[in-house]
Amino acid sequence: MSIEVSRSAEDALPTKRSRLGRLMGVQVVGVGSSVPENLVRNEDLASLGYDADWIVQRTGILERRHAPPGIATSDLAVEAARRCIEQANVDPRDIDLVLLGTFTPDRPLPATACVVQDRLGLCAPALDLSAACASFVFGMLTAMQYVATGCSRLVLVIGADCNSRVVNPADQRTYPIFGDGAGAVLIAPGSPDQGLLAFAIGSDGSGADLICRKMGGSRMPFTYDPSSNGLHYMYMDGRPVFKWAINLLRETTADVLRTAGMSLDDVDLVIFHQANMRIISSAVKELRIDPAKVFNNLQRYGNTSAGSIPLALDEAFREGRIRRGDRILFSGFGAGLAWGTVLMRW
Repeated sequence: MSIEVSRSAEDALPTKRSRLGRLMGVQVVGVGSSVPENLVRNEDLASLGYDADWIVQRTGILERRHAPPGIATSDLAVEAARRCIEQANVDPRDIDLVLLGTFTPDRPLPATACVVQDRLGLCAPALDLSAACASFVFGMLTAMQYVATGCSRLVLVIGADCNSRVVNPADQRTYPIFGDGAGAVLIAPGSPDQGLLAFAIGSDGSGADLICRKMGGSRMPFTYDPSSNGLHYMYMDGRPVFKWAINLLRETTADVLRTAGMSLDDVDLVIFHQANMRIISSAVKELRIDPAKVFNNLQRYGNTSAGSIPLALDEAFREGRIRRGDRILFSGFGAGLAWGTVLMRW
């Protein structure tokens, strides 16, 4: 196994630089996903004053899933994990680490990963990772480091969010974008030619206020004061985030291809974080990616945050679009600001 890390050039990003590197000798041995049964179509939002056509034109989303009362992030995570373990046909007793990427934990304390670990009957340490829509990529890179260094042999990585619990139904620019969902992968040692041919990962805290929840932390604890109404909901300043995301995809894609010594012609499948179809389409056009190589399910699930990439990976795998040896480019990006773009040989 090999691990190489280096800094990118000064102009890699307009604000903060990515960390670039390679990590080989690791592989994904299982995938799984879960979404709530409750289907919410654009037309179903009419009672809240939403225009179905406007949602499609601005986001590309036709429907999303909302968790019903009594279903929490851990429930989606557990189901995705069970399907992943079953698909991989592994002994759950061999799982020695659980990483859960989420910004919508069941409770502020304890880590929701511990709840998931207990319900799955695993004997493994478990912790949450909070990097919003980049959480899954962060979690996968962390898992691969554990495996590559020999600290773990089989790591369960889950991305799961119940966004419908933290978005404001009165926020017409944000509420229809998000849905609930989860996805999971199992990371294990692989052959020398498997793993991350390149990765670009980074954070830029100067954009922290662009996507945030102001209330609920140590700076602004939860309160019953009516004057603070709405501050517990997620806030997003869409316009600068839109521009940042397109630039990020363009630049980090170039970074990983350059680091891997490859071109887009060498990539078999592209999965960008399912944030907004206009972001994805703009990036695909600017990068001149063959649309036939791009996998999207945003139209059916909306933005599922940490669940976005693993949910898409699972669906692409089940559709036969991912095979051993394929080179897959995927990128997660969001609040933090945080991002992770990888080129992986499956």
